[in-house]
Parts: sequence; structure tokens; C-alpha cells
Amino acid sequence: MKPGYREIYQRYRQNIRDGVLKPGDRVPSIRLLAQELQVAKKTVEAAYAVLVGEGYLVSRGPQGTCVNPALASVPRPAAPALPAGNDGLLTLHEPDGFLRPGIPSLDRFPYKKWLLLCARATRAMRPEEMVNPPVAGFAPLRAAIASYLTISRGVACNADDIFITSGYRGNLLLTLQALLGHGDRVALEEPGYFVGQRLLKARAPALYPVPVDDEGIQVAHLQRHCPDARLAIVTPSHHSPLGVTLSLPRKQQLLAWASQHNAWIVEDDYDGEFHYTRNVLPSLKSLDTDDRVIYIGTFSKTIMPSVRIGYLVMPRSARQAFLESGALFTGGQPLLMQKILAAFLSGGDFYAHLKKMRALYARRREMAIRALHQAYPGVFATPLEDGGMHVVAYLKTATCDEALARVWQQHQLQVNALSPWYLLPEKRYGLIIGYTNLRSQEEAVALLTRAVADTRALLGETG
Repeated sequence: MKPGYREIYQRYRQNIRDGVLKPGDRVPSIRLLAQELQVAKKTVEAAYAVLVGEGYLVSRGPQGTCVNPALASVPRPAAPALPAGNDGLLTLHEPDGFLRPGIPSLDRFPYKKWLLLCARATRAMRPEEMVNPPVAGFAPLRAAIASYLTISRGVACNADDIFITSGYRGNLLLTLQALLGHGDRVALEEPGYFVGQRLLKARAPALYPVPVDDEGIQVAHLQRHCPDARLAIVTPSHHSPLGVTLSLPRKQQLLAWASQHNAWIVEDDYDGEFHYTRNVLPSLKSLDTDDRVIYIGTFSKTIMPSVRIGYLVMPRSARQAFLESGALFTGGQPLLMQKILAAFLSGGDFYAHLKKMRALYARRREMAIRALHQAYPGVFATPLEDGGMHVVAYLKTATCDEALARVWQQHQLQVNALSPWYLLPEKRYGLIIGYTNLRSQEEAVALLTRAVADTRALLGETG
């Protein structure tokens, strides 16, 4: 199997860290290494570019490329072990590995087009754009997002309704700041996104976990047991992490609850673009006639996490509260990335990329499920949901998913344990497995069989 740019990058970085390659050592030219590995030149170019950007390599023009002479030739300390459960995913350091949920395909991203847009946006920066950015965001980007949401997600909005944020955390924090008073209670799905749980515990400690079943959040439970909830946070298109879709009757019930109680709904449409067995579903916001839904999204799943740009659709009745909170607490997002994104969306490249990714992810999901059952026959159940970017592999008999996730992480398989996503004692157990960067069936099998022996040993001990 031919290596991708990431594998080449990791091999060289590890060799430099281990002292196999020393400061000043020359490395093969891009052409020679591409021939040796039988890969495209652009694959090696991408790996070398990352290594140069991180300071491991330096380019000396006609003299070739070498290991940075300024690097100290001393061994690096071993990386600390990941904490139990999913806590390691909340740290600033994101460990290398495979099968990581929530990471879009890195091998099929249109890098050349993206780099072209980056260069154009950088050259086009004007002096007046180098002061403080607009609080609500770059106007052309807001217009491009509004157009996309209207066409693809059924959200009737215009540029004035859009607020550009720093991503998921920015979306949630701005919404809480604009809409919630001290002591207001928040309802959230059970299980629910663990990063959101921790953020909410810090900002709005009075939480109501509302169970999720095969039709999504149980609105009847919300109505009976959360009478004073001011806000409900949901993932209706593709529940995080279980993958179920909120049924139409439940959507109508949820909207009626918000209207009757003068409450708000945050619709987190984190990967609603990726549905494979039917057309893309309309959003909850598209059914909202009383303006009670705050629609939030990011470009982390559709483009790349490092973009760090999100957006929300402000309810018009509370627009001023959002703008005032944004001016006070955010001050606007960096302008250059907003200009690049605006060009990517308005030029049609974003739509073409999403279309390709839907077909690609559908194939890669099939690869992951086949490989999982080939490597672990009888261990997991994988009910097939309509879309998303991860598979939930439920343990059929065992409950040791946190220990199992640690075992897999030792083999560089950065899966999540399911049970820590629950707040209440009643839980389900399994692994959340990303598949978007699997390039072949052979690679899927090779990765998943890495941990077979240790998995069998663990399940044998706990069975």
C-alpha cells in the first residue's frame, strides 16, 4: 500500500525525533523520494511542506533539503499517556492516530484550489482591512453562508441574520451569553457531545439531560421533567453521537414546546450535509415559524478543523442581544480566513466538494463496517444510520468501553468510548469510530486488526 503524505510526514518527524536523522542531514529530493515510494510528487511535496513549516526541515535551494541544523540533537521526552475515557480529547494536544471521529477527509481535499484562494486573499488585503474586523463577520462571507443555508438546508435567512464565530464553542458561548440569565436551566440530549457538556457545566450548571431513542430526543420527557428549561440543545439531523435522526413528529413537538414556554432551541447541525441513503434532510430551523431556533454550524467537518470558523443564524427577535454580546465578548474573527472562505463558498467549490465527500464517505463507511466485523466477529453491533462521519460500534455483551478505547489508543487508533458521553447512570457501551480518512478496504482491515490480540485479552478478562 502506497503511503500518503501524512505517513511520509510522520516517518520523517519520528526519525528526526529519534535521532535517526540528525541536524544537517540531507533528505532525498522530492522527485527521487516520489520515485522510490511510487507516489505522486505532490504527495511528497505536501509532507515536506508540513515538515518545513514545523521547523524539522529547511530548504536550501539548489543545495537541497536537510534536517534543520538548529535542532538540538537530544532525545525528546516521551509523550504523556492519555487520561482515562475521553478526557485526552479536551486537551490542547491532539495525539496522532487513525480512526479519529470528526476529522474530514484529508487526502481528497482540493488543496491546490484552497492554496490559490489563500494567495489571492492575502494579496488583496487592503490597509483599511487591517484594523479591527466587523463584529458580526465579513459581509461577503455572511451573504455566502446565508445563500448556502437557504438553498441546501432550507433555512430562510439573509446576510444580516448571520453571525460569524470562532467555531462550536464560540457559537454556544455567544448564545448562552445573549439569551440566558443567571440560573436559567438548559436541557441537552442524553447522551450528548461531551465538550458541550463540560462547557455547559461551567456556564449553566443547572442541566436537564433528556434521553434519546431511535426517534431522537424524547420531547415528552422534556415536557414532563424539564418544565422551567429556558434552552434546549439538540442535534436533530444526525444525533451526536448515536447518529439517529429526529423524527418529524418529534420536531413538531419540540417546536411547539419552545413556543408554549417562550424557550429557545439550539440546532447544532454539525454534519447535516452528510446523508447517504436519502436526500439531505431539511433542518429543524426550516420548520420554525415562531423564530425560536438558533441554527449553528461550523466548517470543521466540511472543510477542516483548523479553519476555526463557525456561524449561527440569529433569531430576529434577539438579534440586538447577539450583536451586543458579540461586541463585548468576541470583537470579531480574523478577516483573512473569512475572505478565503467567502471565495470558496461563492465560487461553487464548496458545493462540488460536499458532493464528492458524500459519495466518498458512503464508500468508506462500508469499508469500516466490513473491516470491523471481519476483525472482531460477534463483538460489536453496528446499526446503520443514515449518514454522518463516524460509526457507533456497540459492545454486544461487555461494558468496558473506556478500557477498550485506551487499548486501541495504544495502537494509535484514536477512537472514543461511548459511555462517558452519558450524564445519567443508565448507559450504552461501545466505541465511536471515525472512517472518513480510510483509503482502502485493505487499510481498514490493517488498522482494525492492530488491536485484535489486546482486545481479545481484555474482553476475556472482563467477560
